[in-house]
Amino acid sequence: MKGIADTGLIVALGNRYDEHHAWEANLAKSITAPLLTCESVLSEAAYHLGSTSYVLSLVDDEFLQVAFDCSENIPQLRELARRYADRQPDLADLCLVRMSELYPRHPIITVDESDFRIYRKNKREAIPLICPPRTN
Repeated sequence: MKGIADTGLIVALGNRYDEHHAWEANLAKSITAPLLTCESVLSEAAYHLGSTSYVLSLVDDEFLQVAFDCSENIPQLRELARRYADRQPDLADLCLVRMSELYPRHPIITVDESDFRIYRKNKREAIPLICPPRTN
């Protein structure tokens, strides 16, 4: 499986008490190539987990691959920030939206379904997502 990893995915994998841990642990078994991500997501995940070492180990072990250069995408990120200003997106979300444009065959794997159902790649296209099942 190919995909783009969001912060919640990494946090769920690294925290066995996270409500999505079992879903992520099961999903991880089907991942055959490194999941793409960005440095902003790694930073957020390290903060939430309280462990930079754990997050970097996922890169070292090739579970994750940093595949985005923020400096090369400033105009596009600025435009996304303007377009979604009412939602106050963080930089990680904007980078992932941009990555979904650059890697169109890679769904974003996230536990944050609500925002990513609103965001659009290429201005109008829904972003393919892989999310945990909804609980009632």
